[in-house]
Amino acid sequence: MPVRPLPVGNVLIGVRPSLTVIAGPCVIEDPSETQELAVALREICVRVGVSHVFKASFDKANRSSGSSKRGPGLSEGLRILARIKQDVGSPLTTDVHIPDQAQAVAEVVDLLQIPAFLCRQTDLLLACADTGKPVNVKKGQFLAPWDMRFVVEKFGETPVMVTERGTTFGYNHLVVDFCSLPELRKLNVPVCFDATHSTQQPGALGSSSGGAREHSWNLAKAAAAVGVDALFFEVHPDPQRAWSDAATQLPLADFERNLREVVAIHRLVHGDAKP
Repeated sequence: MPVRPLPVGNVLIGVRPSLTVIAGPCVIEDPSETQELAVALREICVRVGVSHVFKASFDKANRSSGSSKRGPGLSEGLRILARIKQDVGSPLTTDVHIPDQAQAVAEVVDLLQIPAFLCRQTDLLLACADTGKPVNVKKGQFLAPWDMRFVVEKFGETPVMVTERGTTFGYNHLVVDFCSLPELRKLNVPVCFDATHSTQQPGALGSSSGGAREHSWNLAKAAAAVGVDALFFEVHPDPQRAWSDAATQLPLADFERNLREVVAIHRLVHGDAKP
């Protein structure tokens, strides 16, 4: 059975050999800086020749510490995202954490995203499916790829994509089994690889998660070689001062150079990746 493509605004994910880049900051911080980052990432993707979906969260509900910054919240966050969509033009995605958020988020963004820890929360999945918008579900760190079949089935006719983001290995560590990518595509849905969260070290810093961003681009190159429909990156102008995922977000200054290498590998193995 062929993969069912995922329509995200003016981008169609899942029609190989096209490649889509989902990129943006972990969480909305300064609105102006967030919009400037959206513009920069869109321009980079145009130059590199791949489609771009802008990602930023209005709330990071899953934090190690209750004192960690979470973002501007639903109302203000959606207002900021709506302005970015109007001014920049890239399709948008953001996290949905509870069923009551789904409809409001769907009125602004083009792709709803389910965090990995929530991928089996049936009420949340059904609420997102009921909006009619496509959904990206991040595979839980605790699930085998074939177990995502039951997650995908909950969406019925709603277009869905599945994202690999690493598997728990002992304590404070994740590993990536690249055999997961073709296994996930057997579910007949587009597959995305999250190259930044896969380097996360959950809870490794005590009150926050650590990470090893230096491995992100090697993982992205491996995923491009194996074959994916989309790549997910969290990018920040200055990751060290980021509110969330400071150890794994990628610096904007190096993004284009590294992305070109990844896309070159994808094109070498799979053909032309231009949108």
